[in-house]
Amino acid sequence: MPLKEGKSKQVISENIKTLMHEYKDEGHIGKSHPQDKKAAQKQAVAISMTKAGVSKKQTQTNPSTPKKSSKTKHSSS
Repeated sequence: MPLKEGKSKQVISENIKTLMHEYKDEGHIGKSHPQDKKAAQKQAVAISMTKAGVSKKQTQTNPSTPKKSSKTKHSSS
């Protein structure tokens, strides 16, 4: 079954489920044969995120949270 288009969490989740069902039923995801379920899940997440055009960093960052600035003190000699 082809993966769905879209950037929403629901679409990404459905694509991951689709890929994991493929792994469970056929033992592979596309032409790849992950070693175990954990590796297959990581690959399914990566494929789904790429399909959505979203990076892992974008999903973990909360835009309403202000970023901390890293100010370093320089000692003068």
